[in-house]
Amino acid sequence: MNRDDEPRYVISIAAKMLGTQTYTLRYYERIGVIEPKRSQGNIRLYSEGDIALLRRAKTLAEDMGVNLAGVEVILRLMQRMNEMQNELEKLASEVKRLRR
Repeated sequence: MNRDDEPRYVISIAAKMLGTQTYTLRYYERIGVIEPKRSQGNIRLYSEGDIALLRRAKTLAEDMGVNLAGVEVILRLMQRMNEMQNELEKLASEVKRLRR
């Protein structure tokens, strides 16, 4: 597991880190923007990666005026672009390796 993916913050701490309310984080989860891990006691646990994603969502919504449906679409597109970039880098490495 990547260090950024390690669940470590309960919802109240995550909300404080983001300067928002816990109900906002629960709402983001309900509409599919974020999916925090759950402890055995069913407590939401947020990772560093989750916090970074929520910061981007907050910036889009509050600073740029994007509605939550738009935030969801933008975040999904950003995720897909990152996946494609990683795939492209792997292919480039493979081409370099084969040319040697």
